[in-house]
Amino acid sequence: MHQAVRTRAGIAMAGTALLVGGLTACGGTTKADAGGGKAGGGDAKASSPVEAVKASYLKTVAAKFAKAELSTVGQDGKTSGQSGTKGWYPASHDVVMKGEEPETRSIMMGDLVYTRTDKPVGGKSWMRMNLAKDGKPGIRLNEDPAEYLAMLLGQEKLKHVGAEKTDGIDAQHYKGSLTNEDLLKADESTKVMDEKNRQYLREAVKHVKTFEVDLWIGKDGYPVRVDSVSTDANGTSKTTAKFSDFGAAPAVQPPPADQVIAFENVLKGVDESLAETDQKLKDADDDLKEADKTLRDAGLGGLGGS
Repeated sequence: MHQAVRTRAGIAMAGTALLVGGLTACGGTTKADAGGGKAGGGDAKASSPVEAVKASYLKTVAAKFAKAELSTVGQDGKTSGQSGTKGWYPASHDVVMKGEEPETRSIMMGDLVYTRTDKPVGGKSWMRMNLAKDGKPGIRLNEDPAEYLAMLLGQEKLKHVGAEKTDGIDAQHYKGSLTNEDLLKADESTKVMDEKNRQYLREAVKHVKTFEVDLWIGKDGYPVRVDSVSTDANGTSKTTAKFSDFGAAPAVQPPPADQVIAFENVLKGVDESLAETDQKLKDADDDLKEADKTLRDAGLGGLGGS
C-alpha cells in the first residue's frame, strides 16, 4: 500500500473519531444512594412509575432543550464527559467534549455534526460531517433527557424507590433493569411517541443487551438525573447524566457558514496533496535512476559506488 493511501486512511479515521466521538455512548453508574440521603423528595409523585415516566416525557418533549452534564466511563475504561446543551426531536447538542486534551466543542443538528478544530483547516474553524448515508439518517443515541425517558416508557420493570434529594434537588427516585427485549418494546403500551421517533429509538437500542437505570424526577416533573449502565457485544459503559434549565437553555445553532469546511472536502484536499507528493517522489526516483545510469555508462560505478 502506498504511503499516501495509508496516510489518508489514518486522517479519515482520526477525523471520523473527532467528529462523531461521544455520539454513540449510552450508559452510566447505578448507585441507589448517588443522589444523597433520602429526605424531602418530590411532592407530586404519579400513581405508578409508568405514569410518572409518561408525564415527565410529555413535559420534557415540550421543553425542547436543557442544560446537560454527562460523565461516562467507556468500554475501554477511560472517562469522558460532555457539558453544554442538549436538544431533542430532532436530536441536537452544543457541548464541550471532555476527556482528551485539548477539549473539543461539538455542535450537532440532526445528522450534521460540527467540530471546532484545534487549528484552522483550509482557513475554516469548524469541520462538518453528515452522518446520513444513502438518504437514510445516521442512527445513534443522543443521551438527552427525552431519549432516556423514551427508553423507559411503559416499562413495568421500573420500580419506585422513594423520595430523595439528588444534588440538593427534591426528587422521586425510580430504578430498573431492562433487557434488549424490554427496550425494543418501549412505549408499546403508552403510545405517546411519534411513530418515526419510536422506530428510530428501536434502531438505536437494538444493539444494547442490558440497560440498568436509576432515574430521578424532580417535583417540577422534569428528569434531573439519570445514572445508567449499558452493555452490548463490545462491553459495558457507565454514564451519569444531569439535566437542568428545561425550556430555558438557548436553542442549538450551527456555527457561521463561512467558518465551516466539509469533512469530505478536507479528505479531497488531502488526496490532492498526497497525490502531488507521490508524483514528486516518483519524479525524484526517476531522476536518481537516470543519474545512476549516467554514472554507470561513464564507468564510474553508479550511485552505489560499484
